[in-house]
Amino acid sequence: MSSLGTSKGVLEIAKFGVYVTVPIFLMYTFANNSKNIQRFMGNRSYVVYPQETIRPPSPEELREMARELAKKRTSS
Repeated sequence: MSSLGTSKGVLEIAKFGVYVTVPIFLMYTFANNSKNIQRFMGNRSYVVYPQETIRPPSPEELREMARELAKKRTSS
């Protein structure tokens, strides 16, 4: 095995260590101090619902309107 191969192995181990420690560090930081997560989440509005408007007619009302229109068409 050449020296180039072992340096790549050390690099892979270091990358793996970073991949494992970063999420653990972030979870530790946010889980142990709820003020951090409140500060982070409080700056973002995730869901903004539209204002309440007039509701569409119910299916029964739509059927009744369709019947009335059909009666007007047949009577004309």
